[in-house]
Amino acid sequence: MTTLRLCAALLAALLLGSAPVMAQDSTSKRDTATARDTVTARDTTARDSTVSRDSTSRDTSAVQDTTAAPMTTAPGQAPGELPPPGTVVPIDGVVAVVGTQPILRSDIEDAINAARAQGATLPTDSVGQSRMIHDILSSIIDEELLVQQAHAEKIDVSDNDLATEVDQRFQQIRGRFASEQEFRQQLKVSGFATPDEFRRFLLDKARRESLQQKLFEKLRGDGKLTSVPVSEAEVDSFFQASKGQIQKLPATVTYKQIVISPQPSPKEDSAALLKIDSLLAEIRKGGDFAQIAKRESMDATTKDQGGDLGWHRRGEFVPNFDALYFALAPGVVSPVIKTVFGYHIIKIDRVQPAEVRGRQILIRPKIDSADVARARVLADSVTKLWRHGASYDSLAAKYHDPSEEKLMPDPFPQAQLPKEYQAAIAGHKSGDILDPFTIQDATRGVPKFFILQLTSISGAREPTLADYRERIRDQLSQQKAIRHYIDSLRKETYVAVLNVP
Repeated sequence: MTTLRLCAALLAALLLGSAPVMAQDSTSKRDTATARDTVTARDTTARDSTVSRDSTSRDTSAVQDTTAAPMTTAPGQAPGELPPPGTVVPIDGVVAVVGTQPILRSDIEDAINAARAQGATLPTDSVGQSRMIHDILSSIIDEELLVQQAHAEKIDVSDNDLATEVDQRFQQIRGRFASEQEFRQQLKVSGFATPDEFRRFLLDKARRESLQQKLFEKLRGDGKLTSVPVSEAEVDSFFQASKGQIQKLPATVTYKQIVISPQPSPKEDSAALLKIDSLLAEIRKGGDFAQIAKRESMDATTKDQGGDLGWHRRGEFVPNFDALYFALAPGVVSPVIKTVFGYHIIKIDRVQPAEVRGRQILIRPKIDSADVARARVLADSVTKLWRHGASYDSLAAKYHDPSEEKLMPDPFPQAQLPKEYQAAIAGHKSGDILDPFTIQDATRGVPKFFILQLTSISGAREPTLADYRERIRDQLSQQKAIRHYIDSLRKETYVAVLNVP
């Protein structure tokens, strides 16, 4: 890491060359410890050798020499090149101690480099630079206190659990650059020799963030993060300060709907029933359920797995299937059951508290164009009845496909609705009952007919305090509780802030 920090010479010299940081005691006023993102990680590997020193011998003399001459860059020297002989370059040094853990000058550099690598705008004036360094150091101290407490609480985090998250972060940052060459050049300017080094940096950052998150979860579970009152003035002040950063609220809609699915003719329904009865007879004669499912089931998502549905909790299936699924004992094969999807046979494999794992064989009756035409006529008829005052509840009870949701009771962004919904809603107002529109049922290859009544609709608008009041209150209360907890750790832990050049 020492060599890499030479690669960040220009930036480190600008921000750390001469800006002093005031010493900070256990009553730090930084109230945004948990909101810190890209400027808080450090290279734990680089620190391991420092931590190993005997903590009982650490005193002022062990950390007093943290001042170095400002860094200079030779004319024509490019970022990433070693400086010419005679160039004065600062060595790493201790800027603070938390417990027995030193905070290094390079930790602040790492945070600054990470911020720059991810596109942050850094201050150019001396006052702004000093304030930023002060805030970064305060945040690093807070984080170190929390990480040490997480270890004390026997909280552990596996790198394997973080791999996906780290890869996503890496790819998001990589995607901001037009080419691999541009990305690598920016990494070098920011103090990272290779993309792998930057990825390791992100992994360490994610590990420390996860430790803090799990610590907070444990503290809440143990009742050690108590709710802190927040005044209306604080809520209003937070909202006013944040207004410029809050995007417009999107256009939203709420609705209730009736979804009508094509039904098979009696002839096709009978054929499907005969088919599944024959499969049930085969199973009861000793046929292998999984092999028969692979051969005959019409559920494309489970067929190749021998009908395996995986683990499920109550309420995740349509009602009559759900009731039978959770009533069966392991190893028992169900009788034939009919749902809106067709005819099923169920077998339960395993049961554990609150969850059941089982298999199914599904046979669907064939749906033809005549069945679709009948559904269309029925949808038109239901729409007319609804518009002429028929009860929604009675119509839904009789005609609605139970595999589909009935209501969207909370405002939902119109832009996130399926395109068919968006097209149908366009130009309508609250209270309108829309003409039926279709969405293809991919599992059966036939359309379903959707009839909506808009219960509210609004365009995009500027947010008001009322939209965010409770959310802000909860957030501020949590931040205060966390701040109080960190302050208590500062009082219980040795924290010394030394002179930062």
